Amino acid sequence: MNARLLVIVTLGFLPVRGAAQSLARDSVVYELAPSSRLVVRTGKAGLFGFAGHEHLIQARELSGRIVYYPQQPESSHVTVSIATDRLEVLTPPDTAEIRKVTAATRTDVLDVAQYPEITLTSQAVEAVGDTLLVRAALTMKGQTRTVPLVVRVRIGPDTLRATTTFTVRQSDYGIRPYRGGPGGTVRVADAVTFDIDAVALRRR
Repeated sequence: MNARLLVIVTLGFLPVRGAAQSLARDSVVYELAPSSRLVVRTGKAGLFGFAGHEHLIQARELSGRIVYYPQQPESSHVTVSIATDRLEVLTPPDTAEIRKVTAATRTDVLDVAQYPEITLTSQAVEAVGDTLLVRAALTMKGQTRTVPLVVRVRIGPDTLRATTTFTVRQSDYGIRPYRGGPGGTVRVADAVTFDIDAVALRRR
């Protein structure tokens, strides 16, 4: 995966004009810390799925900003970006297999030359305790689908941590899951899971 991959998460709605002026004074801005991470997990499928591998792909760096409104959390905004040249295939622990999966994902699965970005943008959000229930639009390979997110938030004096896990089907986005082995009998499962763990530091 040497092309650019961008994941953008925007939580909340823009407040109306009158409320915006009041809320602006009460917002807190956080910048994502290097310890933030995104992990993509794939499964295995097919008649000889037992002969394949589950794969773990991790973003070594995330960047982004969180604008948080303590008095009106549903008006908060978050942007997170991940570049694919900072993504790393971690499993299986076989160098040749890692190279094969990376090359296939880059060219055959994501077609990153034509579709360099993945975006996730909120359509609606509801605050329930320390949890945000978000309906978001996920765009991959030029296709957009709505996905529900449960985002758990913990806020300290100078830090904010937000975590979410969600699963989508590659075929819903026009993506054909990776196939390999004799006659394509070893395949990656259609469903893939995204784990996002964002750690943000309060901007001074």
